[in-house]
Amino acid sequence: MGAPQPLPDEVALDGVDKFLSTCCATTSAWPHKPAAIDFHATEGRSWRLSLSADDARATRLPIATAAGEGPDAPAASARGAAGEVVLVLYDRIPIDSLQLDGDRRLFDLLRAWNPAE
Repeated sequence: MGAPQPLPDEVALDGVDKFLSTCCATTSAWPHKPAAIDFHATEGRSWRLSLSADDARATRLPIATAAGEGPDAPAASARGAAGEVVLVLYDRIPIDSLQLDGDRRLFDLLRAWNPAE
């Protein structure tokens, strides 16, 4: 495996969307306290990964929601260029490559979670 290479913006944005909707979405129960994690691409798109005892599901957020405040605020969020976000999701670069807010422990729990177990 070589060094991670930059991705074109549209490919990276599509990669984030596909990863969250296929690799993270599941009908398996999240074994921890329910939480929401937001992923924000500096190119203007955002997604929320909602984790609960029922399932894990990813949704695309409207731009107005990206502020992350109020009663629907996520427990954690990650922000960076889409190319960085997708490389973090595929574990090609460290999560600290992104700007992280909130409960950073959730990223470790998410990375360690294997819904197939």
